Amino acid sequence: MRIQEASIESGMPAKTIRFYESIGILPAAARAANGYRTFDQQDVRTLKFIQRARNLGFPIDDIQKLLSLWQDKSRASADVKALAMEHVGEIDRKIKQLESVKRAVMHLARRCHGDDRPDCPILSELADE
Repeated sequence: MRIQEASIESGMPAKTIRFYESIGILPAAARAANGYRTFDQQDVRTLKFIQRARNLGFPIDDIQKLLSLWQDKSRASADVKALAMEHVGEIDRKIKQLESVKRAVMHLARRCHGDDRPDCPILSELADE
């Protein structure tokens, strides 16, 4: 199948497929005599795998590791779990950072009168005045 068909089947834009191919996360596609990329069902399965991993927030480097583990039938599931748990730790760090940002913005919002007056502590704080 051509890239547009693989795109439809995988739910991944053709541009993204080309990008993943260019960075090596997806093996270079076979080429037909006319130069078009050709994909098979295994390529589509790999694209779906990548898409699901991206939807779960795994970074590209981790997806590359997950793909290697997925393709290695003699892998230890402990290796997969360790990678997933590292990702959970990163998610927890991001949640804490976002909660801190939320508290800071809420603090600024509480200081603002929110009326017709032009003075606004939010803008003053952002301008460091």
